[in-house]
Amino acid sequence: MKLTPMSPTCLPRLLQILPVLLAAACGVMAGEAAAPSPTITIHADQIKGPSSPMLYGIMTEEINYSYDGGLYAELVQNRAFLDNADSPVHWSLVQDTGAAGTIALDKTQPLNDALPVSLKLEITAGGAQQRAGIANDGYWGIAVRPATAYRASFYAKAAPGFSGPLTVSLENNDGSTVFASANVTGVTGAWKKYEVKLTTGRGFQPSATNRLAIRASAPGTLWFGLVSLFPPTLNNRPNGLRPDIMALLAEYKPAFLRFPGGNYLEGNDIKNYFKWKQTLGDLSQRPGHMSPWRYRSSDGMGLLEYLEWCEDLKMQPLLAVFAGLLLGQGGEILPGEALQPYVQEALDEIEYVTGDTSTKWGAERAKDGHPAPFKLTYVEVGNEDWRGDYNGRFKQIHDAIKAKYPNLQLIDSSIRGGVGANGRLTSRVTDLTADVHDHHLYTNSELQSEFSSTSYDNYDRKGPKVFEGEWATRVPANQPTPNFAGALGDAAYMTGFERNSDMVIMAGYAPLFVNISNPAGRGTPGSSMQWPVNLIGFNALGSYGSPSFYAQVMFNNNRGDQILTSSVSGVGTRTWQAPAGRDGGQPPPAREVPTLFHAVTRDSKTGIIYLKVVNPLGTPQDVHVDIQGARSVAAKGESVIMKAGSPEETNSIAEPKKIVPVTAAETGFGASFTRTLAPYSINILKLSSN
Repeated sequence: MKLTPMSPTCLPRLLQILPVLLAAACGVMAGEAAAPSPTITIHADQIKGPSSPMLYGIMTEEINYSYDGGLYAELVQNRAFLDNADSPVHWSLVQDTGAAGTIALDKTQPLNDALPVSLKLEITAGGAQQRAGIANDGYWGIAVRPATAYRASFYAKAAPGFSGPLTVSLENNDGSTVFASANVTGVTGAWKKYEVKLTTGRGFQPSATNRLAIRASAPGTLWFGLVSLFPPTLNNRPNGLRPDIMALLAEYKPAFLRFPGGNYLEGNDIKNYFKWKQTLGDLSQRPGHMSPWRYRSSDGMGLLEYLEWCEDLKMQPLLAVFAGLLLGQGGEILPGEALQPYVQEALDEIEYVTGDTSTKWGAERAKDGHPAPFKLTYVEVGNEDWRGDYNGRFKQIHDAIKAKYPNLQLIDSSIRGGVGANGRLTSRVTDLTADVHDHHLYTNSELQSEFSSTSYDNYDRKGPKVFEGEWATRVPANQPTPNFAGALGDAAYMTGFERNSDMVIMAGYAPLFVNISNPAGRGTPGSSMQWPVNLIGFNALGSYGSPSFYAQVMFNNNRGDQILTSSVSGVGTRTWQAPAGRDGGQPPPAREVPTLFHAVTRDSKTGIIYLKVVNPLGTPQDVHVDIQGARSVAAKGESVIMKAGSPEETNSIAEPKKIVPVTAAETGFGASFTRTLAPYSINILKLSSN
């Protein structure tokens, strides 16, 4: 090959086009700036503060059929016949060919004062082959599984002349398949409780298109009260919880449970706030009440059940006490004499939780089956108490609790708006300062959550500690659970918690649960969903954690007790335009949102540095990590990564593990290294240091 010397006039032209050729080879178009390469600098010898051991927990309330039809394992809906004043909803008459009968609510034959309505069954024609009875359709079906023992119970009485027996059965919706049955005899004219065990056979697939039926084979009149059906429960508790949902929560390892809510704490009127004393003891003495979320709560999930839930998952209870605010027309119970009975109610409730058996309410707890007291550190006064004289009500409740329980930390629920220019949150309490502020943030865009990730970076370290009591990235809108875009926004926001977990001491995503059986028509009768975008979804047969749930599992299970000082440089931005406010005015100015988010903690015992990095972009990012002040950083370590092919990907009942964290051994770490982050990824790098 003969090489021809380059003409002198060609050299300047080559020098002009060479940068363009190189840029094109790297995937950067001419006229477009190359994306910056971020650098995270970690100062291993500079501890910013302690990372709160209580940081990640859960907020809970009866919404979206979270308990009735969800975590609380009861399978019968409207078991006490109180859900509708005019009709026995979820109950139907079942009758063989040739049988005849009717069912109706009956207030003249109450089981007791707590449950003042019964279900009356009149059989006018019947026999051994012409049975009639009642059936319940459950919470969008009743899950029946093979080789499983169910516990059915009910109260019944009969008019003179009825000879029985009754047959209790688990069957499909048309009665053509009976999975298990048992007979009950001896029904008399007095109320009596009957219990049977229903054990299914083998050789069939689990299904939810089933019902519980109770039939009689002779004419007569019967009344039923408190009809119940439980599958196997966690720890085999008679009034227990669903094992599959509890297994999901056990993966998360939450540090606390905030209960009973939420709006559920307050209710719409004085008849329907959370009256904890009416949630204790035998189920036949629990009248239940209307939830502010437009359906009735059985109160099978009562105060002790919440506390035992905490015990099962080794969580601390974070107790919210009623503070006199009512959500509906009831308005507010004013501080002073009118509020005093509810102040005493709060003191009694704390005694039930923490008192020994020498106290009145500690003895009552022992009577209910739990002699040992529970540990309690935090008490929240009310919920989102943005109306009326919260200052006066908070002070009255605060002073009474502190006088008897000086070591309890009291939480102010009146916070509204974010951290101000003064580095503080604004409270409606002016006569004193609470131990902890409860701040809530719901966003409708992952970019808004990402923008908010720096909210606490300049928080006044002299201010009260912060409880991020409700927060969520509500993406996609109007869906039961979030997709991966929501998880990216949540993870970015959580990096802000961790960088500042000396002050942000607790955080609880909300809502926790949603029954996905019938989310259409949100908030309307028959809908299983009242609030969109929730952490965990379930139906009668199964449950799953959303990508946002697994982001929290990642963060909580990989975290040190020391916050290391760190900084980031070379990070690009994206533009986020917030929508106009509710008043229809002009939208706020557009804001620049970083394209990388990080937090760094260290385990003081093991020396492991946990570097968390979120890449919200659809392209890879090369991130350089520079660790200063450490004697050594091992080349070998570990990664925990969760990623998706697109922000719209998500988990579901059909694909519960489509997007989950993956743990892998890694090499190439050290005091200075570069890591390529996958598109749409949440990353934890575990670095061994000393």
